[in-house]
Amino acid sequence: MSQTDSKVLILGALAGVAGIGLAVACYQGYKTKRRASLPAHYLHTNNELATGITLMGSPGLPGDQMAVMDRLEALLQCVSELKDEMKALKNSLPIRQGHVAEELRGAERLEVHRVAPLHRNTPIRRKRAGSHIAGARAGGRSSEEAESEGGYITALTDSDEEVQSDDEQWEERQETTDKLTSLLERIDSLHQGTEADKRESLLILTTQREEFGQNSAYLWRLIRAHCDVHDISGTLEEKKNHAETGKKVGEDAVALNPTCAESHQWYAIMCGIMAEYDTVQNKIKNGYIFKDHLDKAIELKPQDPLSYYLLGRWCYAVAQLSWLERKVATALFGEPPSATVEDALKNFLKVEDLHPGYSKLNYVFLAKCYRDIGYRKKAREICEVAGSIPSVTKEDEEAQKELDLLFPDLGVFNPKGLPQSSLKQNKCLT
Repeated sequence: MSQTDSKVLILGALAGVAGIGLAVACYQGYKTKRRASLPAHYLHTNNELATGITLMGSPGLPGDQMAVMDRLEALLQCVSELKDEMKALKNSLPIRQGHVAEELRGAERLEVHRVAPLHRNTPIRRKRAGSHIAGARAGGRSSEEAESEGGYITALTDSDEEVQSDDEQWEERQETTDKLTSLLERIDSLHQGTEADKRESLLILTTQREEFGQNSAYLWRLIRAHCDVHDISGTLEEKKNHAETGKKVGEDAVALNPTCAESHQWYAIMCGIMAEYDTVQNKIKNGYIFKDHLDKAIELKPQDPLSYYLLGRWCYAVAQLSWLERKVATALFGEPPSATVEDALKNFLKVEDLHPGYSKLNYVFLAKCYRDIGYRKKAREICEVAGSIPSVTKEDEEAQKELDLLFPDLGVFNPKGLPQSSLKQNKCLT
């Protein structure tokens, strides 16, 4: 509310008592004729209050006008007193503010002194806690008995022993990350090594599962290690054991992280391996699981040639199913799997597109697909390219056995020892 609005309200109230025009005129006309007896206040012409004299009644004024004048003078006196009090309060505010600030600082120091020993803002390291507690006990007092000069507990409580600083927690996480990174690098190196290296890889991973078993990168490598050892195992029982264990790890891996492409990929591979040891019903069931997780792996990581190679193998196998096998699949699952040789060829070509010369086995199945759809010339050219690749791994040896069966069927002499022709390779894959 403005100062003008306040004045209007005051004048309006006075006008309601006796009439504003008459009251103001009488006050201005007779204020100089009154005699003083007690100190009071009056208004200058600029509406400011000033020290003055209380006016006594003068003869000749009507009674009602005198009443209005008395009320007006009482109001002015109250306003003047209020103004003096406000000035005094204003002058004392800086002093009071300093006193209040000093009191607050004193109270804060007292509160920090009282609370800090039990509720520290900065966590205490375990080693420091242990040394303090040991010192307190060596002095013949428990941690609860040790007190500061102000009477507050200063020794560490039992809960402080378990508190770690943010820096210490970060250091522990970093140490774990570095340890896992080093482990995975070593495992990847052993995967490319000899049979003894692959067995060592599985042994190392198995002993580390308790620590890293909730990490996807660790789990899919554990599946891969079981697959590697399965392939080099000498007995059926050992092979089946690794297939079953690897499949269970795969189930854990895809459940832990459904967005990890490698987990889906290697779980699919283990399902395919388990088909060798299951009943007909489970073989078909594992075939469906294999396809579902392979599709998911390609969706999550579409540039991985291994997934397309596996999908090509699945399509080729489905395309070779007999009428009886399709009927069994229909009876058990309602709808048999569907794929053609053309589907398989498309995936094997995708492998070559992503990674030229990916594997000897990929060439073998390219040749089989071209043979089956009637492109025998291209099939022979690819066989010649594949035959010129030296057999280094066990997979290469399997590929060479397949080639030895293909050569007579396609009318190709065994081209072992012939140099690989890049021109012929590019020609036969177009």
